[in-house]
Amino acid sequence: MTAAADHSSLAPLRLPLFRNVWIASLLSNFGSQIQAVGAAWLMTAIAGSADMVALVQSAVALPVMLLSLVAGALADSHDRRIVMLTAQTVMFAVSLTLALVTWAGLATPWLLLLFTFLLGCGAALNLPAWQASVGDMVPRPTLPQAVALNSMGFNLARSLGPALGGAVVALAGAAAAFAVNALSYLALIVVLLRWRPERPDDALPRESLGPAMLTGVRYVLLSPAVLRVLARGAIFGFGAVAVQSLLPLIARGPVGGGPLTYGLLLGAFGIGAVGGALVSTRLRARLSTEGLVRLSALAFAASLAVMALVSHPAALAAALLVAGTGWVLALSSFNVSVQMATPRWVVARALSLYQMATFGGMAGGSAVWGLLAEGAGLGTALLTAAAVLALCAAMGLQLPLAESEGRDLGPLRRWTAPETAVPVDGRTGPVAVSIEWRIDPSETEAFLAAMAERRRIRRRDGAHHWSLLRDLGDPTLWVERYDVATWADYVRLNNRQTREDAAVYDRIRALHRGPWPPEVRRMIERDPRASAAEPARTARELAAPLAESQRLS
Repeated sequence: MTAAADHSSLAPLRLPLFRNVWIASLLSNFGSQIQAVGAAWLMTAIAGSADMVALVQSAVALPVMLLSLVAGALADSHDRRIVMLTAQTVMFAVSLTLALVTWAGLATPWLLLLFTFLLGCGAALNLPAWQASVGDMVPRPTLPQAVALNSMGFNLARSLGPALGGAVVALAGAAAAFAVNALSYLALIVVLLRWRPERPDDALPRESLGPAMLTGVRYVLLSPAVLRVLARGAIFGFGAVAVQSLLPLIARGPVGGGPLTYGLLLGAFGIGAVGGALVSTRLRARLSTEGLVRLSALAFAASLAVMALVSHPAALAAALLVAGTGWVLALSSFNVSVQMATPRWVVARALSLYQMATFGGMAGGSAVWGLLAEGAGLGTALLTAAAVLALCAAMGLQLPLAESEGRDLGPLRRWTAPETAVPVDGRTGPVAVSIEWRIDPSETEAFLAAMAERRRIRRRDGAHHWSLLRDLGDPTLWVERYDVATWADYVRLNNRQTREDAAVYDRIRALHRGPWPPEVRRMIERDPRASAAEPARTARELAAPLAESQRLS
């Protein structure tokens, strides 16, 4: 049985490439968890205030919120392997430097936050490229299992790494924990150096960073299914981060333990997350995505309420097991929802915006819960976080997550760049496009409904100033019009059409009543004061090779 046909939770591990990267990432995750324990515990020793301890989590999450979109644009436009290698190398250098600074006794609260922030920057650069690469490593039917396995790997490290980190800190100090983290990046660096992913040929020039970022934002803003995931992820992250940000204070305060106790409690959270990943396939077969997210948020809220009201280590560990399960089920559901609702050409940017929303919620939540714990007590902070998660579940009544089963977002490949009488190159523009439709007046309502969806798709894929005009002298004549900045952007826009988008075009084409196909006019805006010289390259030189030659406007 192939991995594509095997629907078990472990199916993607049968693929050698995914398995090798997953194992190397697991080792890196162990190092990161050990480093997190060292940083949190070192901060309690050198600062001692709740708000500074909570800011350690903010320093990890804030770079993801600030830099993810840049990282997503880089991952969509460049070799994702190189992006990940760069990120891993940066994190190796930062971790090694932090170990040396701590060993020399030079660490201060703000210096520790600076190094933690730099590690977060490396993670921000790595995350979109890594998560987008998963869809390239495994068949689409096994994508949910692959995402869940990534969560399981992270949380397997979370279940054992913190306890190991607590032991390392107790025996050798925080500097040793930072050194172990530096070494843990080496295995993944080696695997990435040996990986040679295939990149599709593309004759179009690469989008520059700024326009690529704007393209990703525009795509998400015009994709309702993705927008709902971002809103729910931000609220969930804001409430759920209370566990990571306040657990060191719980371990030191109500429980009265040391670094090993903190590591064991955090390990219980990780064990719950591993269990959640293992049962995720079975739960997805019984629950909708929305039902699974609601259940996860409510379970997490209940566990936070228990943590606020009891202080016995066994009860806290049980609550953390439930919280860990809810954590991985909710976040993996959000991640899969984004990937299944987004075509490959923009998936890294969509994932980066999801991460910005979720980690932005975490960064804000960490600061809020720390300040609330400092001013009103741990119990109040935990109960308030539980209320936020209950709100996340209730949001599903108005903003339910869309189901993505059966969606076909593969490239349509039914468009070829037309020959032009006027020579153009990729920089030629602005380009104005008009399409003339002949519609029977009795079918106006159906035409307008289909055109409303076409407008969203066109704008989402890069069209500007889209409009629909009706001829006052001929009620059957409608003109669709839009602009793009350059000819290269026009080629990109048409190559971004998916097979799902084709259904909208086919509905409109079926309403066309003219004796000929819809007439398409492509015009270049020219300044009459400019030179009459035109670039010499043809439009066809800009188009990537396509299998079919049917022309779609």
